[in-house]
Amino acid sequence: MTTPAPAPAYDTSFAPQIGTPVGVAPGLVRVTAPNASPYTFTGTNSFLAGHHRLALIDPGPEDEAHVAALTAALAGRPVDAIILTHTHRDHSALARRMASLLQAPLWFGGPHRLSRPLRRFERNPIRKSGDWDLVPDRTLMDGETVPAGDLALTVHATPGHCANHLAFGLAGDTLLTGDHIMGWNSTLVSVPDGSMADYLASLEKVIALPYRHYIPAHGGPIADGPAYAKSLLAHRQWRNEQVVAAVKAGARSIGAVVKAIYPTQPLAVRRAAAMTITAHVEYLEAQGLLQVRRGWSGTQLATLR
Repeated sequence: MTTPAPAPAYDTSFAPQIGTPVGVAPGLVRVTAPNASPYTFTGTNSFLAGHHRLALIDPGPEDEAHVAALTAALAGRPVDAIILTHTHRDHSALARRMASLLQAPLWFGGPHRLSRPLRRFERNPIRKSGDWDLVPDRTLMDGETVPAGDLALTVHATPGHCANHLAFGLAGDTLLTGDHIMGWNSTLVSVPDGSMADYLASLEKVIALPYRHYIPAHGGPIADGPAYAKSLLAHRQWRNEQVVAAVKAGARSIGAVVKAIYPTQPLAVRRAAAMTITAHVEYLEAQGLLQVRRGWSGTQLATLR
């Protein structure tokens, strides 16, 4: 294997100020929802974009306190659209209600969908996280610029965490990264909802964009976004090498690979890691670096090179 890539410098010091409007960039205000969890960190960040006219980005979970906080932050200003980075329910569950309350259309990257079809006997381990029945009034397209109240957002398709994930660029150097890039942890990639190949390609795409200041949907801002994204990419590439090395050393199942890479992590962490390792395995299979046999008894792994 090559020299290990250092882990990204995760920042878990974020103080969310739940329910309080916080200015994070010119014309951009964050309101964090009270839905902290191991997967959402301190809660989902909703954003108000604009000055006199607004767009509401990622309204978040169904929560009365969050509805009240968003309503107060809007302060009666008109809302031109409800915009979603993606349709996992911690971002989208409140979308219908806020659209009705504010008489605003829903804009996002199309209905929730899998990154690839389910295989025979396969299940989607995070199926309940998806907002499968939500339909946009407008499907946002990669590269287009749309009004966000009295600002403008440029749409950047960033699939990987899920198939319809989008990031949004503001004038200047600010990029709303959703769940694609977060400062507190690396994002979950769980097949078939997500795709490791798409995730890696989207990291490379974002690194090449002209934005420096990243603002995620969970946790705090990232001052040097491209440098941080490069560290995430290098770490994922190193994880690919670790998976291949574990299989060469005799690991023949996803569980055995997880145990080899995360020998001291608690069971709950290893369960989450198993989803992302499965995505790495699928990626490596497509690259011709692993042989994968799937059946009733589970997934059997072997190396090809």
